[in-house]
Amino acid sequence: MSDIASQTYTRADEAFDCLQTAIVKGDLAPGDKIGELDLCSRFDLTRGPLREALGRLESRGLLVRRPHAGVRVVSLSTSELVELYRIREVMEGLAARQAAERMTDQEIADLKATLDSHEAMIDEARGQAYYQAEGDYDFHHRIATGSRNTKLAQMLLGDLYYMVRMYRYRLSTSAGRPHLALGEHRRIVEAIAQRDGELAEFLMKRHINAARKNIEKKIQEGVLTI
Repeated sequence: MSDIASQTYTRADEAFDCLQTAIVKGDLAPGDKIGELDLCSRFDLTRGPLREALGRLESRGLLVRRPHAGVRVVSLSTSELVELYRIREVMEGLAARQAAERMTDQEIADLKATLDSHEAMIDEARGQAYYQAEGDYDFHHRIATGSRNTKLAQMLLGDLYYMVRMYRYRLSTSAGRPHLALGEHRRIVEAIAQRDGELAEFLMKRHINAARKNIEKKIQEGVLTI
C-alpha cells in the first residue's frame, strides 16, 4: 500500500471511529438525519473519508438510507428494542455458559483485568457512565468470542451488537447503573472462572433481563425516548 493510500485509509478509519462513537454516545441520536456538510463541519472531517465511513456505518446497520428521506441514524421502536433484549437474554446466556466451559485461564484473567479498567473508568466518570469501546474492551464481546461458538458469536457480534451498543450506553448513564452493571459483570466472570456454566448462564440472563426492565421503566417514566 502506498503512503497516500495508507493516509487515506487512516483518515477514513478515524472518521468511522469518530462517527460510530457519536452514534453510540447519542451525540448523533436515533432518527437524526445525516448531512455531509454538517458532519464535516461538526467533526472536522473531509468529504472523501466521511463518505467511506458512512458506507461502513450503513453496512453495520447504524445508518439507514430511505428513498426521499435521505440517510438517518437507525432507530428502533419500543417493542423492537424490548424484543432485541429478549433475544440477547437467551443468546448471551448460552454464550456465558459455553464461555465457562471453553475460555482459557489466561482469557479469564484478561477479562478480570478488563473489568478492573472499567471500574477505573467509571470512577473517573464519577459513577455517571459506563462506556465500553467495541471489541476486546467490551465485556459482552469477550464473552461472545470466549464461547468458541462461531455461529453464536457471528449472530451476537453482527448488526445486533452494534444496535445494542447504541442503547447500552444511554442506559449506563442512569444514576447508580454503572456500578450495578459492573458488579453484575464481575459475578458472571466469577461463575465462568469457577467453570460453572449453569450459574454463568443464569447470571447473564438475569443481567440482561434487568437491563430490559430498566429500559421499560425509563420509557414509561419518559426518561428514555425512543
